[in-house]
Amino acid sequence: MSWGFLRDLLSGANKYSTGIGRIWVAVVFVFRLLVYIVAAENIWKYERDEFECNIKQPGCKNVCFDHFFPVSHIRLWALQLIMVSAPSLLVIFHVAYQENREKHQNQKLYRSPGKIDGGLLCTYLISLILKVGFEIVFLVLFYILYDGFKVPRLVKCDVRPCPNTVDCYISKPTEKMIFLSFLVATSCLCIALNLSELSYLIFKYSIKCYLKRYIKKRQ
Repeated sequence: MSWGFLRDLLSGANKYSTGIGRIWVAVVFVFRLLVYIVAAENIWKYERDEFECNIKQPGCKNVCFDHFFPVSHIRLWALQLIMVSAPSLLVIFHVAYQENREKHQNQKLYRSPGKIDGGLLCTYLISLILKVGFEIVFLVLFYILYDGFKVPRLVKCDVRPCPNTVDCYISKPTEKMIFLSFLVATSCLCIALNLSELSYLIFKYSIKCYLKRYIKKRQ
């Protein structure tokens, strides 16, 4: 899978971000995207082939694997990365729309990166809320699908057509558990960064509105 579009998307929205937003982009690109491409994808690449059960009953291994891994870890993470990055499109579309509207004025809108206000601020806040929402939804979904954030060494399967309770073994459980913990931790870090940026922008805008009212009242 080519991830160039995701890199371009994050880079395009980055110039309208605050300092916290730029840290979030760095975390997503370095500690999530690169780790996913370089290491995690290869670890789970042959998870189905390396899933072993102590019985040769036709179809038993397939249904047991599907029972314990209804969605591949790696595909779920790929979808998560795409979804948490997609709200940045809102910012890019908003800026493109405003620049197109004011093109006849022969001046560039939002010429100072990091300084966002008005409609762009609302769009940016909505994108942050969506990012946090997607992160939480995927963490909860992952927890429900896999019964927690863990990779067991042994799973017991009694799903038909298995004739009885079958012991199935997951390959490289320790290595998978390490990367699973790392990816969950970086997801939580991204949530914290998004909430921090959201709080910062709301606080900054509130102070700005208060100062405007105060100055107007004094005048």
